[in-house]
Order: sequence, then C-alpha cells, then structure tokens
Amino acid sequence: MSTHQATWTILDLIRWTTGYFEEKGVSEPRASAEILLAHVLGLSRLELYLKHDQPLTPEELARFKALIVRRRLGEPVAYLTGHKEFWSLDFLVAPGVLIPRPETEVLVEAVVDAARKGLPPDLPPRGLEVGVGSGAVVVALAKELPALTWVGVDISRTALEVARENARRHGVAGRLYFLRGDLFSGIKPGPRFALVVANLPYVPRGEWEQLPKEIKDYEPPEALLGGEDGLALLRPLIAQAPGYLTAGGWLALEVGAGQADQVLQLIKETGAFTEMEAWRDYQRIRRIVRARRL
Repeated sequence: MSTHQATWTILDLIRWTTGYFEEKGVSEPRASAEILLAHVLGLSRLELYLKHDQPLTPEELARFKALIVRRRLGEPVAYLTGHKEFWSLDFLVAPGVLIPRPETEVLVEAVVDAARKGLPPDLPPRGLEVGVGSGAVVVALAKELPALTWVGVDISRTALEVARENARRHGVAGRLYFLRGDLFSGIKPGPRFALVVANLPYVPRGEWEQLPKEIKDYEPPEALLGGEDGLALLRPLIAQAPGYLTAGGWLALEVGAGQADQVLQLIKETGAFTEMEAWRDYQRIRRIVRARRL
C-alpha cells in the first residue's frame, strides 16, 4: 500500500486490498477485504458501497493495514473480526473455537424438518447437542424450535464460554444448559432426549495434512481431527446414542465427504433406528445423516 497517496477512500481500499490478496493467494480476496474494512469502520458491507468515496482517517487506515497483514499470513477473517454469520445470525467466535461453516446450516435444516415430522409426545421436548463449539447450531435450533429446551456438551472450556455468550446475545439462554464433558459423559443414561445432534470432528488424518493454512494453522485441531479415518468420535457417539434417545426421537449428524455410507451402516448396526437417510449440502455432498429411534 503506497504511503504517498494523500487519501484513501473506501473504494480505493477495497480495490487495492482485493488485488493484493489475489496476488498473495488469500482465499476469497474481495470478501476478505470488504469484511475487514466494514469491521474497522463499523459499517455493513452494503454501506461500504453507499459511502464508497468516504476517506479513512489515519487511525482507521492503520487499523486496517494491521488486519491486512494478519490476513495475508493466513489468519481467518472470523478470528480477526470476532464474528461469523450463521443461519442469518451474528455469532461471536474466538481462537480455540471452530468457525461455523455454511454447510452446517444443512444440519439445522435437517433437525428442524425432523421436529416438524413429529417428536415423541410422552415427555417435555428436550434436545441435546454433543460438541457445541461456538453454539451456532444449538442457538439456531433454539431460535427455530422455541418449544424445546436444550443441553449442549463440549470438552472445551473456551468453546462453552463462547457458546454461553452467544446464547445470551440471541435471547435463548433460558432454554439452554451447557455442560463440560466428552460425548455423553456427565449425562445419566435414559430416554431423555427427543433430538440428539452432533457436528463432531470428522477430518481423517491424511486429509488434515492437505487442509489450507488458514484452517490447519489457526483453527483448533481437536475440533476437526477425527482420527485415522475420521470416525473416531462418531463410532462411540452412534453406539451410545440409543441409550439417550426416547422412542421416536431423532439422531442427526454432520459427516465428511464420502463418509455417509459408513455412518449409515454404523447406525444400522445398532438395530435401534429406522428412517435412515443422508441429506446433501449446497455442494451436493451427502453431509448430514439422520435416523429415527425405534
């Protein structure tokens, strides 16, 4: 960025930064430029273009340049701004917590659809999410299904702190209870839940080595790595889930590309489920596996 230019307008900076990011191989260069600049200025991305000729102050320019450097080195935009949109809601994120992905919105869709198909009538409706991360899924579900109360479990203390804050920000904290634990640990077995939902780590070790720098070097490995074949946590979760679901309740899982058939087979082998199916994400990958407890 030239230090000789007298003033930099919003549009100048979007154009220059987009080109710079393209040159450096930064993913989504224009979106990165717009989101970071909007963050610095306290504007929406649309407002950047409505105020395209607005010059930046020296202080704003210095803050933006610092973010450009960090983004060029690979730091994810969501960690730089502390925010990520999911399900048309704004979520806080922080280093040490997995950044919500667009494909995970299909998990929310599949669970909402399951609930509308009918939940067991013989208990107050409760849902459980195993591995809540930032809380994006369970908060979105609490917004969409206001009749349910939810329990969210995660092994990460940092993730639970962020999830609790997101629940407060979106007005659903009164129906969400968070526990620190590994899978179902800390929850007494029994037919307690009408819904069990999980987006557990499912990246196989071999694929981990091929992930982009901004994922591998910045996001928590424990939130992504699923062992040698990606199913190290999904296997015990599926085996234990029937002991926590009430008859007629639903299990919904996010899985990796190419894993749906294996996961469906694991569910079938329990002998405890019917209506087993896979849902495709926006890239036509069979991303969500769903089944109903007998």
